[in-house]
Amino acid sequence: MHTLNLGILAHVDAGKTSLTERLLYAAGVIDAIGSVDDGSTQTDTLALERQRGITIKSAVVSFEVNDITVNLIDTPGHPDFIAEVERVLSVLDGAVLVVSAVERVQAQTRVLMRALQRLRIPTLLFVNKIDRPGADAARVLDDIAQKLTPAIVPMGTVCGPGTHDPRFEPSGATDVAFASRLAELLADRDERLLAAYLDGDALIPYGRLRHALAEQTSRAEVYPVFFGSAITGAGIDALVAALTELLPSTDGDADGPLSGTVFKIERGPAGEKIAYVRLFSGRIQTRDRLLVRSGQERKVTAIHVVERGAAARRRVVTAGQIGKLWGLGDVQIGDVLGTARATSDGRHFAPPSLEAAVVPHRASDRSRLYRALTQLAEQDPLINLRQDATRQGLYVSLYGEVQKEVIQATLANEFGVEVEFQASTTMYIERPSGVGAAVEILGRAPNPFCATVGLRIEPAAPGSGVTFRLEAELGTIPIFVYKAVDEFRQAMAATIHTALQQGLYGWRVTDCTVTMTDAGYISPISTAADFRKLTPLVLMSALEQAGSVVCEPLHHFRLEIPADTFGAVMAILARQQAAPHTQALRAAAYLLEGEIPADRVHDLQRQLPGLTRGEGVLESAFERYEPIGSASAVPTRPRTDDNPQNRDEYLLHVRRRV
Repeated sequence: MHTLNLGILAHVDAGKTSLTERLLYAAGVIDAIGSVDDGSTQTDTLALERQRGITIKSAVVSFEVNDITVNLIDTPGHPDFIAEVERVLSVLDGAVLVVSAVERVQAQTRVLMRALQRLRIPTLLFVNKIDRPGADAARVLDDIAQKLTPAIVPMGTVCGPGTHDPRFEPSGATDVAFASRLAELLADRDERLLAAYLDGDALIPYGRLRHALAEQTSRAEVYPVFFGSAITGAGIDALVAALTELLPSTDGDADGPLSGTVFKIERGPAGEKIAYVRLFSGRIQTRDRLLVRSGQERKVTAIHVVERGAAARRRVVTAGQIGKLWGLGDVQIGDVLGTARATSDGRHFAPPSLEAAVVPHRASDRSRLYRALTQLAEQDPLINLRQDATRQGLYVSLYGEVQKEVIQATLANEFGVEVEFQASTTMYIERPSGVGAAVEILGRAPNPFCATVGLRIEPAAPGSGVTFRLEAELGTIPIFVYKAVDEFRQAMAATIHTALQQGLYGWRVTDCTVTMTDAGYISPISTAADFRKLTPLVLMSALEQAGSVVCEPLHHFRLEIPADTFGAVMAILARQQAAPHTQALRAAAYLLEGEIPADRVHDLQRQLPGLTRGEGVLESAFERYEPIGSASAVPTRPRTDDNPQNRDEYLLHVRRRV
């Protein structure tokens, strides 16, 4: 049976969890539709999700349509939980992006659409809530064309929008105007259709147009748009039919080499680790031994496969399926099981730009708090738990204040640890400002380790992250320790990524290429630990030679205000160091777009209602990092690692642990 791994994505409150419920009901998986407000949905299973009425963790359910198994992944819509969406994107065959018929395209909608387009994930757009007062199909389509993509295909018309009984009427072969618009759009990307269209062939078979639509949708070149209501069920049948007709399904290669991605980690009732895996190729059986990130083999002790709305215990999970695996104690989110796919790496959204210290109410709970945060970091690695060894402080990275509240409630409810968060502060990044190189040779002072490591660091394109390259001669690599060159490369890359979490000013170093130029060992004395401990010293020496520049996060903002408040708002924007790039007068309102430092967004949100009589609407989303101006003081952050910038202190920490 073919499988379609489908993501449901949307801005918060657009109705994607309600849509998930409606799809499960239409497929006969559930007998009654759950309610987000009542906390009775299939996918919002956490107590906090039911209390708050929002999705916090991604959830997987399954149903069947036309002999295709659809694994549906419901993702959070709130921007504070974008990391959950980040992990899901790597395992999707297709997506449904939900847009509200009333609120139309919102800030998070655009962020999600950009990621789907970058990854070329085939996507259907579903305009929800056509039963709500204020629903306007024409305005939504205009909004989508302007803010998301002009390559849209409205797949029907809406009758009775804003009423309790709206209808979506799909367009078909008898709709001549629809067929003509469809042919015109598709011909732009299909030379044979274009030739027929230019020849004035008005009788291009409708079946041929639908086939071309499916092909172009599967290549993420065009985006069909459907309308409906998850509450009333309007338009759901047309959407369900489109899932199997327009989005690509796969049967995978069950006999091929093992290739899978871990996209979610959770803990079971007894505290056991459970890994969610999308298998692209091969199969995994109970008792199979799999190599995990630590370099150790772990035995799969149990398997559940997602099917028919739930996860059922099975002995094997095969290509195309999503499985839950027990027994992989060292596994982490993002781990590749077997062979990595060419498209499996890469970050699609900005990392968190805020940080806050976590303080337990009772000092005696400090160790329990650390263990609890460690478990939460397994489920969300981007919270990036840091411990200050000197002051015993604990810090987590955050996307926003709602995420902070959720972590606080989770610690209290699930771990019994009451905490307070200190005020959030902005997280900056560092980029190398030049090229630097360093080498420490085995047996030569001051190198105390049985290894030779030489590294070069140089700037890379903004947004490219950290790339590791291996130029050292193969004969100098300790294969007797690492067993294979690829294993050595992976271990060194992991060590370098860890070392670059704190640069010359204490911030994460990124957008650079690190090349290993030299390596050496003594058999059988040298160990993996020698390379792991020496690397931070060499890397920091190379970075000091290169120098680094501190960059701050900037948000793109879109601000709609009453025209008579324009002057007052512009004055506030200037004080918040915002830079409006465009402005347009529409009727009695001004639309402003520009950039603003991330740490100024909250102040602007707080002042806006008073300045605009509550009528101002602000949308903002991370745009890029920009070097801090020379007139500003360079912000620093205290180090919480072993401080390889100070050789004596670093060696003291390392030897003390030994």
